[in-house]
Amino acid sequence: MPSSKPDPLLIALGSHRWLVPLLADLDAHKGARFVELIHRLGLSRDSCTRTLEAAARIGWVQRNPGHGHPLRPEYILTEAGAAVAPRAATIAEAQTAIGLPPGSATRWGLPLVVGIDGGHDRFNALSRLLTPATPRALSQGLTALGSHGLVRREVIDTRPPASRYDLTQNGQFLAQACL
Repeated sequence: MPSSKPDPLLIALGSHRWLVPLLADLDAHKGARFVELIHRLGLSRDSCTRTLEAAARIGWVQRNPGHGHPLRPEYILTEAGAAVAPRAATIAEAQTAIGLPPGSATRWGLPLVVGIDGGHDRFNALSRLLTPATPRALSQGLTALGSHGLVRREVIDTRPPASRYDLTQNGQFLAQACL
């Protein structure tokens, strides 16, 4: 029987499109300066600021109290962030391995992939699983996943027509990385 609860950590990781690459980068480099993050991730200043603020609100990133020396990082992971960062790094590596550019996932993309992998193959089942998500957000997420080649949509010939979603090989690879 499919799980009836989404993974709250995965929902938090998907809450901002650049959060996974940012945490993976901070973990790999043991912190970073703002400009380094912009250049390594290919972000605009605004996107980097919003992502860092989101990570700080969640409690995963903080400004380095020892910053001031040119060789000390400006942003570092908190204890909670250090616990989450390896999972973010695994997801980022899987995204790179299947050719997804960083930040290409929608907010509900990762929970949708895991939900479909967990046996929720119909829209209403996914909607019940990811309760706070609006139908529009789920629809856009499924469309984006389909355009990236992670999800296949099969239209079932019934009255009324219904859709069933299935993961491609790349989608299954990403789902396994998310677990």
